Amino acid sequence: MDKKKVAAPLVCHGHSRPVVDLWYSPVTPDGFFLISASKDSTPMLRNGETGDWIGTFEGHKGAVWSCCLDVNALRAASGSADFTAKLWDALTGDELHSFEHKHIVRACAFSEDTHLLLTGGVEKILRIFDLNRPDAPPREVDKSPGSVRTVAWLHSDQTILSSCSDIGGVRLWDLRSGNIVQTLETKSPVTSAEVSQDGRYITTADGSTVKFWDANHFGLVKSYDMPCNVESASLEPKLGNKFIAGGEDLWVHVFDFHTGEEIGCNKGHHGPVHCVRFSPGGESYASGSEDGTIRIWQTGPLPLSENDASANGVTEKSKVAADEVAHKIEGFHIDKEGKAEDTENAADA
Repeated sequence: MDKKKVAAPLVCHGHSRPVVDLWYSPVTPDGFFLISASKDSTPMLRNGETGDWIGTFEGHKGAVWSCCLDVNALRAASGSADFTAKLWDALTGDELHSFEHKHIVRACAFSEDTHLLLTGGVEKILRIFDLNRPDAPPREVDKSPGSVRTVAWLHSDQTILSSCSDIGGVRLWDLRSGNIVQTLETKSPVTSAEVSQDGRYITTADGSTVKFWDANHFGLVKSYDMPCNVESASLEPKLGNKFIAGGEDLWVHVFDFHTGEEIGCNKGHHGPVHCVRFSPGGESYASGSEDGTIRIWQTGPLPLSENDASANGVTEKSKVAADEVAHKIEGFHIDKEGKAEDTENAADA
C-alpha cells in the first residue's frame, strides 16, 4: 500500500482535554461501540463504525485514565484520578456503582464472563471486584512491584496481566494461587498491553519497541524497533497480518506483522498519540491524542465515492444506523425530540 494514499479519517470531537484510552466492544446485535477516556473526566460512548456520539458518562471528578466495555456492550467501566473506578449502564448512562480506592486508578478491565472488574493504579495493588456483589470487599492480588499502568485478562479469566509505570516488564498472575507465574521482560515500562482477539498473542509497547508474545507459552515471537517512542500498539484482529502504533511523533503508523515493514502512515493529529485500537472486525482503527480528538481510519483504501463520503460527512447508511442505535438507547442523554442534547460535542465525522 502506498503510504501516501490513505483515506481521510472520521474525526470525532467532543473531549475538551487529551484522549488517553480507547476500547472497542465486540460486535453485538446492535453493532459495535467505542468508548473513550479523557483527562476532561467524562468518558464518551460512540458508534464504533461511524464515530457518532451516543452519550457521555458523567460523575467523575478527576481525569479518567482508563475505560472499557463488557463483551455485550451493556456496561462500561472507568478508572480515574478521583480515586474511584465506576461501573456504568451503557444503555442509559447511569452510574451503577462507584468503587473507592486510596489513590489514582490507572487501569480497569472486565473479565470475559463479565462478572468481575479488575483495577490497578498508583497504590500498587490489583483488585478484583465481584460485580454480582458490588458492595463486597474486593479480592486483592499480591502487591505489584510498581505503580500499575495496564491490566488485562486472559486464559478464560484464569490469568491476569499487568504492567507498571515505573519499571519494565509485564507480569502474569495465576488467579488460583495469586502469584506471579511469568514476567515478560522489557527494557522500558510497558505503556500498552493488548491480548489478541483469538487469545494467541500479547502485544506490548515499551519505549520505541513493539513486541509480540506467545500468550500461552510466553515466549517472545517478534520485536520491532519503531521510528519514535510509541505509547500504544494494536494487532489486526482477523488476519493478524498488520499492526498499528502511535506515539510522540503525532502519526499513526501501520506495519506488516511478519516483516516489521512500515506499510502506512496516517497524519492528522496535532499532538502525541496516546492510544490506538483496531475495531473488532479489523476494517478500521481508532487513535486518541493529546489534541483531544479521536480519529477513525479505514484499514484499506476505499473506493472514491465512499472515500468522499467519509471525508465530507457520514453516509446516509451510517446516519440510519446511528439513528437506530440512538432509539435503542433512548433516554441516554437524548432529549424528548430525539435529538442529542449536546450537538456541538457530537462526532464531527
